[in-house]
Amino acid sequence: MHRIQIQTQPIDIATEQEALWSGKPQVGALVSFVGLMRDFNAGVAVNSMTLEHYSGMTERALATIADEASAQWTLEGITIIHRVGPLVPQDPIVFVGVASPHRGEAFRACEFLIDYLKTRAPFWKKEITAQGERWVDARETDNAAAERWGRDPRRSEAPKP
Repeated sequence: MHRIQIQTQPIDIATEQEALWSGKPQVGALVSFVGLMRDFNAGVAVNSMTLEHYSGMTERALATIADEASAQWTLEGITIIHRVGPLVPQDPIVFVGVASPHRGEAFRACEFLIDYLKTRAPFWKKEITAQGERWVDARETDNAAAERWGRDPRRSEAPKP
């Protein structure tokens, strides 16, 4: 039911979306989110970025987040694909796709997944700017987005129905 993938190669968005609903006539909604690398951050132009992760630990963290979404909403499939390695502006970084019988649950689950992915998945970002390299810290806006789901985003207990 969950597909979790960490990869260096580009994400084939259309293929991933179709895989979520194809052959599943009970699916009435597919919602997806694609995060792209921007050419700026904190008021500074960014030329490129390198994403790192801790193999095994990252996949487990993403699977836990997907399990939490499945416990909260009726879902027919979840796909989370995250890129690592060197990236340039406009490269897709992350794909989150959710299939459900109903659109409301698909929208809420997709938003929950990306909010929690941004705060709980162990990824490290190093940006390359004209001023040099810098590691990117977590943003307070990401924590605030995750906290609106009713609990501390850095904890892993299952959501309350």
